[in-house]
Amino acid sequence: MQLVCPECKNEVDLSIYGDLAKEQVIECQTCGITLMVMEKKDDGSIVVEIVEEGK
Repeated sequence: MQLVCPECKNEVDLSIYGDLAKEQVIECQTCGITLMVMEKKDDGSIVVEIVEEGK
C-alpha cells in the first residue's frame, strides 16, 4: 500500500501500522498531519480524510 500525504505531498510510511483498517488513524511522519483511513482500494492505495492539521 502507498499513501501520499495530502498536506506535504511526501510518502507516508505505512509499514509501522501493519494491516490498516477502516477508520484507523495514522500520522504523516513528515508534517505531523493526522489522517483517518476511509477506504482501502483493490489497487493497493488508500483513501484518507484529514482529522487534524499538522504540527
